[in-house]
Amino acid sequence: MPPKKDSPEQLLIAAAQKDPARFAELYEENFERIYAFVARRVRNRDDAEDITAEVFRDALSNLARFEWRGAPFAAWLYKIAANAIADRWHRAAKEQATVAADPPDSSAKIDPEEIERRTRLFRMVADLPNDQRRVIEMRFADGKSIREIAQELRRTDGAIKQLQFRGLRNLKDAMGKTRGRKGAVQVRSNG
Repeated sequence: MPPKKDSPEQLLIAAAQKDPARFAELYEENFERIYAFVARRVRNRDDAEDITAEVFRDALSNLARFEWRGAPFAAWLYKIAANAIADRWHRAAKEQATVAADPPDSSAKIDPEEIERRTRLFRMVADLPNDQRRVIEMRFADGKSIREIAQELRRTDGAIKQLQFRGLRNLKDAMGKTRGRKGAVQVRSNG
């Protein structure tokens, strides 16, 4: 029986273990899915960005200890992310005498299909024209009102509504192209 051939991901991990500069390829391949995983749990964009950066920093510093066992590299990153989220919550709880909110459920089942749907959505948003992308991010990721966005971007409420409408329409069109593929992302307008 011929020896089992190493997977491309396994070869990339081995290369990154020998030369940390090769870790950039693993980062590029996994960034969006890890960010989506974190953002779904912390719901604060700044915290999600910080935790995602922390995940990849920890992964790079511990890469030499990573052992290939046949599971995707992303599974290891998800575990690091879940621990980073829990650590962040515990630090915040210690800083505050009372914590009003429940901790995020870092032990929640990881749904790869949901993460992949969110990853596709993040990519589609990133591909929008710059003004539409900024409005969509501010409106839906940051939870800002039309008026707040208009003030920040120094535009009228009507201009922001139009950019939101066009952005959502472009996202819907992009998703229509992926229709028929399992797990198409749903986007709806909040007025």
